[in-house]
Amino acid sequence: MLGAVGIVFGDIGTSPLYAFRETFDGHHKLALDPLHIMGVISLMFWSMMIVVTLKYVSIIMRADNKGEGGSLALLALVSGRTQGKRWTSGIVLLGVFATALFYGDSMITPAVSVLSAVEGVAIAAPAFGGLVLPIAVLILVGLFSIQRGGTSRVGAFFGPIMLCYFTVIAALGVVSIVQTPTILHAFLPTYAISFFVHDPLAAFLALGSVVLAVTGAEALYADMGHFGRKPIAFSWLWVVLPALMANYMGQGALLMREGAAALESPFYMLAPEGFQLPMVFLATAAAIIASQAVISGAFSVTQQAIQLGFIPRLRIDHTSAATAGQIYIPLINWALMVMVILLVLTFRTSSNLTAAYGIAVTGAMLIDTCLLAVLLFALWRWPVYYALPLLAVFFLVDGAYFAANLTKVPDGGWFPLMIGIIVFVLLTTWAKGRKLMIERLREAAMPIKVFIQSAANSASRVPGTAVFMTSTPDGVPHALLHNLKHNKVLHERVVLLTVKITDEPFVAEENRVKADDLGQGFHRLILRYGFMQDADVPAALRQVKVAGGDFRMMETSFFLARQTLLPSSRPGMMIWREKLFAWMLRNAESAMEFFRLPTNRVVELGSQVEI
Repeated sequence: MLGAVGIVFGDIGTSPLYAFRETFDGHHKLALDPLHIMGVISLMFWSMMIVVTLKYVSIIMRADNKGEGGSLALLALVSGRTQGKRWTSGIVLLGVFATALFYGDSMITPAVSVLSAVEGVAIAAPAFGGLVLPIAVLILVGLFSIQRGGTSRVGAFFGPIMLCYFTVIAALGVVSIVQTPTILHAFLPTYAISFFVHDPLAAFLALGSVVLAVTGAEALYADMGHFGRKPIAFSWLWVVLPALMANYMGQGALLMREGAAALESPFYMLAPEGFQLPMVFLATAAAIIASQAVISGAFSVTQQAIQLGFIPRLRIDHTSAATAGQIYIPLINWALMVMVILLVLTFRTSSNLTAAYGIAVTGAMLIDTCLLAVLLFALWRWPVYYALPLLAVFFLVDGAYFAANLTKVPDGGWFPLMIGIIVFVLLTTWAKGRKLMIERLREAAMPIKVFIQSAANSASRVPGTAVFMTSTPDGVPHALLHNLKHNKVLHERVVLLTVKITDEPFVAEENRVKADDLGQGFHRLILRYGFMQDADVPAALRQVKVAGGDFRMMETSFFLARQTLLPSSRPGMMIWREKLFAWMLRNAESAMEFFRLPTNRVVELGSQVEI
């Protein structure tokens, strides 16, 4: 539970820094009167209850894929059970787009969290207000720089720091509530309804800022594999939700008493003057933790996308021998850092950044509801009279939030949408191009039985084992044909090895290997891995006792085919996408590094493929 408080709730936990202020002082300003203050707090409370408590904690978190959560895990679960249906491809595209939107969110979250925390310096020590941007940039550079060393040690402090943070913001909120206890009436939904009845346009536009109070809700589901459903649910209901609502109500009570004087930063002004600077340090620590959680999430999502075939192979470093999920992907890390710093320097204030914040989150939430609809009807077989009313509420709430956030597009909301569309094009281009390439290779492949009969007796056999890596578990690999053509020899033992990534997060060791003896010293070997596991081929082969006996690495050679793509006018993809796929293929990490093959035992043979 302490770990969950530290990692999972960093994003939603730092929302009080800016969410309530932006609702009144953002791009769609509201009057500081009881109707609007009580209405906004009521909307925030019921949004947390419907979106976070009911939708994510109570329902979606039950949809775990062997313990793992997140949009890609949910997509793998849903698409794996609904294959062959007409709408399966549409569901897959929706899930991929949700993943693409996550990358936009992972750029904005560190920028807005750190910047809004550091802006407290201008409140606590106005003379240093001009240092806000440099301090924020330095913190972000430092944060991304430490990623290569791993976060397991730092993570040990996350739980206690966040628990301290939630305790402090709750206490400050309670002190303010005691002074204006009428704010507690905002728990009633009648105030949210009254807000819409008396000022419908303002209430609709306010949803674009109110949703900032639930950003990070999807992290509860995404991080379920690390902590389990029960600790996350317990932490939310008994620690995080009460602390957040106490603070939001405290900010509302402060505005009821002091009006516009407290609007510059109601979060920091809840604290006594002498306590504001320590609050800046505490809030900055919480913002760093929130950013760390999103960065780690970007690494995990990228690893899942690579394994599921949506992203080219990238270099993945493991930073912990004890925890498999502790990974570091250099390309993602430095690309995120550049984009986050550009965001901070371009938008300059957290208020400007919140205009860009929300679209990616609400888009992903709406897609999660679509996937949930498939889950309830196709997998769980819920009765219509239960499922329909529930889904109607979720679609109404998520649709309203997404529509309200679309009004932010001219003020910065275009950024996460642009990132989402670019990433979506990259993901779908790689998946489609890879499928086409495998089809073209399969078309030209010779049946393995024909090859063995013609080549086994005519070619010279040399001692040792040759492992030919192939993406398709049928036909003769191109590398084997090229090797025979140029070297005119075959090894005594020839293994045709295919690594298959399943739509399950983990594959047990006893189900890892499938072997087939093809005769004449030829063997077909299939290694199965889950999409959360690393494909360490030498480690797996050391455990293999079939396919001709033990594998000795010093007597084993690995043969890889490196394809050069030739864009053509054949039906498949548009020329520009074929060229994009070819560029991605050239820049992908080699199979040698990805599958952990010993560098001095690898032979690469080139071939050309038209797609």
